[in-house]
Amino acid sequence: MNMTITKIKSVCIIDDDPIFIYGTKRIMKEVDFADEITVYNDGLAAYEGLKAIIDKGEELPSMIFLDINMPIMNGWEFLDEFIQIPNNNSEEITIYIISSSIDPRDIARIQEYEIVNNYILKPISIEDLHNILQSIGS
Repeated sequence: MNMTITKIKSVCIIDDDPIFIYGTKRIMKEVDFADEITVYNDGLAAYEGLKAIIDKGEELPSMIFLDINMPIMNGWEFLDEFIQIPNNNSEEITIYIISSSIDPRDIARIQEYEIVNNYILKPISIEDLHNILQSIGS
């Protein structure tokens, strides 16, 4: 059995909570989750930042952790804009919705987005990250 854990090249966190961001980055480093972690504090900053990467002809982070409740542009508004921009990635981009509450309406809404893989309850645990790495490694 191959025990090599896949590592993600680049991951993006879109969240307005500095404590959550700090904690998540810390455990991502602890489990050697990704080579690079990019952070945006709201959906609009993320959209503009990611669009700039695309405009330069570069690849986007292959995984995005997206908070739903943010000021300026929330997670749903970000998704609606994001799915309309063509990207240069050879591999698929996976989006995980992160939220502090599991609202059945949110879960139903996630089904409408092909790009959204799953829903993670805050705070993200080491186990969550291991599960993600295992799911992409298999």
